[in-house]
Amino acid sequence: MAVVGVTGAVGQEFLSILAERDFPLGELKLLASERSAGKQYSFKGETLTVESLKPEAFEGVDIALFSAGSSVSKEYAPVAARAGATVVDNSSAFRMDPQSPLVIPEVNGEALEGYEPGKGGIVANPNCSTIIMLVATHPIHRAAGVERMVVSTYQSASGAGAAAMSELERQSRDVLDGRRPEPDVLPHVSAFNVFSHNSDIDENGYNGEEMKMVRETRKIWGDPRARVAATCVRVPVMRAHAESINLELAEPLSPEAARSALAEAPGVSVVDDREANHFPMPVEASGRDPVYVGRIRRDISREDERGLELFACGDQLRKGAALNAVQIAEHLVGLPLRQPA
Repeated sequence: MAVVGVTGAVGQEFLSILAERDFPLGELKLLASERSAGKQYSFKGETLTVESLKPEAFEGVDIALFSAGSSVSKEYAPVAARAGATVVDNSSAFRMDPQSPLVIPEVNGEALEGYEPGKGGIVANPNCSTIIMLVATHPIHRAAGVERMVVSTYQSASGAGAAAMSELERQSRDVLDGRRPEPDVLPHVSAFNVFSHNSDIDENGYNGEEMKMVRETRKIWGDPRARVAATCVRVPVMRAHAESINLELAEPLSPEAARSALAEAPGVSVVDDREANHFPMPVEASGRDPVYVGRIRRDISREDERGLELFACGDQLRKGAALNAVQIAEHLVGLPLRQPA
């Protein structure tokens, strides 16, 4: 196996998750830009040295996990695939490519049929917000059919990488020490602030992150007419995204039935304690694998039982990125889907 972009936040999560889950590795190659070559990382008691990302680095690689940005993926993922590696790409480069399946194992693992380690091909990892949303809603979609979904996201600094996480910490210290915080990585001050997601605004008024959630849901669900409307926002949280989701269903489904469907679903942990007012929170989802779901209730703006509200939270670096990619790799080598602890 090769990990491309190992020095980044997601690359580091790849190493942690591969070790935690005892992925059946023969050899692990760490790849990054030339300036990072020579760095060393510990992995399961061994010290591994980062190699320069070059075409010849993929010789003999069966699976390549990519997390190095779209431009790097566009250049090197096809190179790796031609060399025989089955690529699992975390960037947006191949998500809408009709030749590349877009996969959340708990939702559409069957899309990986025909893909094997060492046989080439590119599999795309969805956007973090899409993953969290669909793990939380797919059990309900199976039970009653989702006709329309309206989602508002509360996205942490981790979604913009390690540099944005460091910036949030630095700005928070500046504010608390009476200094004026200055943005650098993100376009606006992150500390003690909320702002519209920093992706570009399309002609329709939606930003790129919001349109990813629309387009990717349609591809993953295999429904080009799936109705999704999203509003994506950055919040001053270090890691783990949260989402408020309103569902319009094809068939009536009570909150109790929805709660039961979610409790039995892979990858989901229900946190829905009304008495204690305890529901999903980033502070409890950070560093954890499940997508936490709660606030499960009927949409009281409707007179029937075809509307539900829920709140979901998941670690962007784990299930929203690295864990989902490793689960795809596990599927490729024939390992069963595991319920997170």
